[in-house]
Amino acid sequence: MNTVNKKEIEKFSKMAEEWWDVDGKFRPLHKFNPIRIKYIKESVIENFKLEHNEKLPLKGINLLDIGCGGGLLSEPMSRLGANVTGIDASKKNIEIAKIHAKKNNLNINYICTSPEKIEKKNFDVILNMEIVEHVDNVDLFLESSSNLLKKNGLMFVATINKTLKSYLFAIIGAEYILRWLPIGTHEWEKFIKPEDLKETLSKFEMKMIKTDGVKFNPLFDKWSLSKDTSINYISKFTKN
Repeated sequence: MNTVNKKEIEKFSKMAEEWWDVDGKFRPLHKFNPIRIKYIKESVIENFKLEHNEKLPLKGINLLDIGCGGGLLSEPMSRLGANVTGIDASKKNIEIAKIHAKKNNLNINYICTSPEKIEKKNFDVILNMEIVEHVDNVDLFLESSSNLLKKNGLMFVATINKTLKSYLFAIIGAEYILRWLPIGTHEWEKFIKPEDLKETLSKFEMKMIKTDGVKFNPLFDKWSLSKDTSINYISKFTKN
C-alpha cells in the first residue's frame, strides 16, 4: 500500500521547471507563501516556547515538509533556522529543489519518497501543505505522517474544504475563469472537510488545536487569515 498518485506526480513533474517562477504556474503559491510562513513560524514559537532569536527563530526545530515540491516552504523554514527535511514523490521536483537550495547555500535534506516509506519518527514539526488533496489513500497518508511526529509535536494541514463554494471558487474560478492554475490541478472529490480531517487524525493520537480559514483579497492581491473556512483552511494538530 502506498499514497503516491502517479497521475498527480506526472502532472506536477511536468511543471517542475516553473517552481521558482513567481509569474509562472505556481504564482498562487508564491502569493500564498507569506501568510503560510508567518502562521507556521508564530505557531511553532508558541507551541515549543522558543527563546527569542531574531535571526534564527526556529533554531533547533526538526521539521519535515511533506510534498515539498521545489522547496517553496522548505527554504524559508531553513532560513528561519529549522533543520529541514523535504520529501516529494516526484524525482523532478526533488532535483529542482536540490539545485535551488544549493544556489542559495541552504543545507536542506531533500529525499524522493513518501511518508509511509520513512522510518525516522522524531520530527518536531510536520508540514502537510496543499498536499492531502493530491494523494491516494488519504487515511494511510495521514497515519504515516502522524507516525513521524514526536509527542507534543505540531502538524499543519493546509487544504481545500469540500463545499459548493470551493467547487465554484477553487476549480471553476481559479482554473477556468481566472486561469490562476492549470485546468485539472484540483479534483473536488479529493477535497476534505475540516471535521473529516479532525475525525481521521483523531484515530492516530492527533488532537486538533485550531482551524483557520485563508482568503484571497483581489483588491490588495494578497492572502490573509479568516474565520471563513469554506474554501481554503489551515488546521493545527498536536500529538497526544
